[in-house]
Amino acid sequence: MQQVPYGSVDRDKPLIRVSFTRLAVITVCLPLLGLIACVVLAMLYHYNDATYTHCQVREPDHHCWTHIPVSLRTTCPQSINAAISLTPERYIWRFSIGLHSAPRFLVAAAYLSFYRGRVWRLKEQLLSGFTFLLALCENVGLLLLTYVSSTETYSVHKSGFILFIGSSLVHMMCTCKLWSTISKYSPNAEEMKSYRLKSRLFLFNLFFCLLAAYFYRRHNTYCETGIYTSFALCEYLVVLSNMAFHMTAYWDFGGKEVMVATPPEGKRY
Repeated sequence: MQQVPYGSVDRDKPLIRVSFTRLAVITVCLPLLGLIACVVLAMLYHYNDATYTHCQVREPDHHCWTHIPVSLRTTCPQSINAAISLTPERYIWRFSIGLHSAPRFLVAAAYLSFYRGRVWRLKEQLLSGFTFLLALCENVGLLLLTYVSSTETYSVHKSGFILFIGSSLVHMMCTCKLWSTISKYSPNAEEMKSYRLKSRLFLFNLFFCLLAAYFYRRHNTYCETGIYTSFALCEYLVVLSNMAFHMTAYWDFGGKEVMVATPPEGKRY
């Protein structure tokens, strides 16, 4: 292997240089495409397993969206957990979440730095640190519920799910609070657009989280036909709105770049 002096031009060139907007799109598309692939495969090859419920309630066609053509309709949507816990769907989902988790940690650190440069009062500084911790917990919870399925160790999967949902909702709320402070002093149109989207997506996500919890409890209690379908639809909307919330980083870091390079001369340790 050729030895390159530290001061050479080639060595000091950036090793990796990616725009933050592109990184945001890739980070969100990984779980989105993975989820779509899992749902399609589950409905095509594992339909009975994917639509099975503990009380063996089957959802007839007339309880589904009637405006969907029969040729494109299966029966009713299965829950996300059912779609990602089968084989090979679970490996597709784990692969996509594993790839997307590293950029999520990077984005959390980038937001912490961003907030520290935009808020100055101690209360907001502490809130930015707490929001950073919540972002880490959300990502860890997602990894935990992804790599430990409910069919393997239910208690661990349940703990990961609670950690993910709880930290996700509080993270969104704290983020909106920080952005409400930033927006008071920012004339930037992109930042105002990002703040409005964050607020709407948080309320949307919170509403369907509560609705999903209601339908899930009602299904487990009464096993009524059609209720599990309503739960599954709410669950998908919760996950998609969560992805959309994180996608707002597209506007927050427009024009910024992620770069991996050797440090300049005099700053090496």
